[in-house]
Amino acid sequence: MKEYIGIDIGGTKCAVVRGDERGRILEKLAFPTRSCKETLEEIFSGVRTLWTKQVLSIGVSCGGPLDQENGRILSPPNLPGWDDVPITRKLSEAFHVPAYLQNDADACALAEWRFGAGRGCSHMIFLTFGTGLGAGLILNGKLYTGSCGMAGEAGHLRLFPDGHTGYGKAGSYEGYCSGGGIAQYGRGSAKELALRAAAGDEEALKLWADTGNYLGRLLSLLIDLFNPERIIIGSIYARAGRFMEEEMQKVLKKETLEKNLAACQILPAKLGDAIGDIAALSVAMHTGLHPDLP
Repeated sequence: MKEYIGIDIGGTKCAVVRGDERGRILEKLAFPTRSCKETLEEIFSGVRTLWTKQVLSIGVSCGGPLDQENGRILSPPNLPGWDDVPITRKLSEAFHVPAYLQNDADACALAEWRFGAGRGCSHMIFLTFGTGLGAGLILNGKLYTGSCGMAGEAGHLRLFPDGHTGYGKAGSYEGYCSGGGIAQYGRGSAKELALRAAAGDEEALKLWADTGNYLGRLLSLLIDLFNPERIIIGSIYARAGRFMEEEMQKVLKKETLEKNLAACQILPAKLGDAIGDIAALSVAMHTGLHPDLP
């Protein structure tokens, strides 16, 4: 059986997992993210603990900015002190197998494409819709990362001239279609607002309808630009999409080319809470299977 190690590095927590080529998690260690030095020590200790002779490669999923081609973490805002960390070189030298790095949105796109709601697609977009709004692009059956690994930064596109701030830009889509953006209304977290909407609260229902409208505008752009078969949306959409659906569909029918919209399914992510673990494994598997990709 082929095995892989996946490392998911987040701003508050990390995980090291061992899994197989079918995306099954065989063992997992999770721990809080601390300083760069402490966290790296715990990551390497975790890899040693889970290691077997069947492990072929190591995949790392981490928020950007990254130098994916050279395997370096470049000062992500949610990881203070992680300044130009050559993570893949350190892992390869320590464990004598290839190691690969991918940003978390691209890694999650690989996971849903290989094992989740995107299986069987050649043209797919994954939207994170969690704390922030990121996108991973599968085009012509390959992960597309762009000239410097920054393709798919949909959250940075501008929705309004000013307003909620997301991705460092006032009025951006991330300022409205993300957990961080929704919190800027000052009416509670996305989780709280979903509970209120489920109970029939009119204020919460109106807020979700507005969010569906904004999400529909973004999806119409992505559908007409990339003509995907499926758009898979994670996290908040998977839990609260029903409150956004009506307004989202209205905008899509108004703004999107009819033929393109008919060709595209919009689906919630399928992998649920396991997506981060499977995403890290997918980085290890995907790069090994497609050596022409970074």
